[in-house]
Amino acid sequence: MNPFISFMASSAGRLTRIVAGIVLVAWGWFGLGGTAGIIVAIVGLVPLLAGLFDFCVFAPLFGAPLSGPKIRAGK
Repeated sequence: MNPFISFMASSAGRLTRIVAGIVLVAWGWFGLGGTAGIIVAIVGLVPLLAGLFDFCVFAPLFGAPLSGPKIRAGK
């Protein structure tokens, strides 16, 4: 399995996605403002939700399942 996908499916990878999502949402909402801020905040929702709901949006690009538990189980 791809090391990047293995990391993203791990607990550290989930935490990284959650933190990155929170940072992007906060930066877009409070730092940028306007249309650009809204776009950055919406983009930040993707890693935030991926971390919270334990799925990896990049995994299917490498032939792995979308679900974090299935990736960790090696399916």
